[in-house]
Amino acid sequence: MTETRRIGRGDVVTAVVAFGARAATLLWANGRFPPAADGFYYHTLAVRIANGLGSTWLWPDGKITYAAHYPVGYPALLALAYKLGGESAAAGGWFNAVLGTMAAIAAYRLALEVTSRRWALVAGIGVALHPGLVMYTPAIMTEGVTAALLIVAAWAASRRSRPGLLASGLVMGMATLVRPQSLLLAPCFGFASSRAGASLGERLQRVVVATALALAVCAPWTARNCIRMSQCALVSFNGGWNLLIGASDESNGSWSPVAVPEACRTVWDEAEKDACFAREARRLIAENPARWVALIPARLAATFDYAGAPGFYLHASNAEAFGERAKIMLGFVETAYERVFFLGALLGAAMARGPRKRARAFVAAISGVLLFQVHAYLAVLGLAVSLGLLGKRLLDGAALPAATFFTVVATAAVHGVFFGSGRYSMVIFPFVTAFGSVSIGLLPRLTGGTGERDTRSSEEETPRCP
Repeated sequence: MTETRRIGRGDVVTAVVAFGARAATLLWANGRFPPAADGFYYHTLAVRIANGLGSTWLWPDGKITYAAHYPVGYPALLALAYKLGGESAAAGGWFNAVLGTMAAIAAYRLALEVTSRRWALVAGIGVALHPGLVMYTPAIMTEGVTAALLIVAAWAASRRSRPGLLASGLVMGMATLVRPQSLLLAPCFGFASSRAGASLGERLQRVVVATALALAVCAPWTARNCIRMSQCALVSFNGGWNLLIGASDESNGSWSPVAVPEACRTVWDEAEKDACFAREARRLIAENPARWVALIPARLAATFDYAGAPGFYLHASNAEAFGERAKIMLGFVETAYERVFFLGALLGAAMARGPRKRARAFVAAISGVLLFQVHAYLAVLGLAVSLGLLGKRLLDGAALPAATFFTVVATAAVHGVFFGSGRYSMVIFPFVTAFGSVSIGLLPRLTGGTGERDTRSSEEETPRCP
């Protein structure tokens, strides 16, 4: 295992390909795509933070208020990039490129734990060249950044050492400040970071450490919210809004404009309005729980059926520079690319050494068919089910399949409750792409063929197979 701790040729090749692809995209996009959609707000907050004004908002009437509707993590990171490279979307894009490169290296490292350098490099380059992740680099949006932070945290946890656990917890704290729902994965990565055969007590200790570190990173901002916003929130005051979007009478499972409830129309304070929205959302759910539950499949379909986030963003930012046809073509390429690696991941989940192999194969086979149907979200859930059937073997084996399982399940759980959007599925892209690559590389050995032999000993290799 010591060979995986050194910077090697695979790390360098992965980094060069990943950064090169993103740099080419940014040079093409330079000056053509201003911040759009939520990116406008992230950019505006970042400029104010960079100028020492904090997370505040300047209203048209000249009034300035403290703001915490949008999570502070990404604007704060952008502010650093703006300090170094100027207050423009271009500087933010180069920051995104660095994080995207780190994600590809982390994918290579996770894959190297279980397969040969050649196939680990396929995993790293697969993430490096993922059209969705690459073309999202100019977007001043959080999904690509979150995906990068999550896979870096998963790689740190995979070291199964105390320094790795500490690093994973700290990175998960950063990810939580960028997207608060990321906190769900801190204990998951901590639980899976234990050595093979670890007791439940040891695993729970790591859960506590990882979660506590993530919360500690958020603590200063949480304290700021308690003081400045008159109410406490871990990161942001938008949970009520998001719950109402998914629970309102107009909801169809995906994003829709919020019709302000009568009870909230005279509430202007940001924190109080979010709390009011949360109360109204819970009231609507309690009045008609069957309708809310019936929309769960629609929420998951909106999240996992089709992403297309880069094309939508670029088109929304500058329709002349990136027209409707370009948006459709990019979505087609991205979807085809993802389906290939999803299929590989399903094969790996079905054929991995471990219990309930027939059940896993059955679920994966059905999912493989559904993957190419309209509602591909069923195949995504099938991947999670197939991996989950490995039981304890999933936790005792390599980190990559376990991290893939946890990330898919957490994403489905969050957006099954609130509402769905294709861009929210981007956080699973690096994991599925890397796991799909590894699975394809291991396929000859898992089927009894004569695939390329790993350079590590068979004693080390066997318990590490997914």
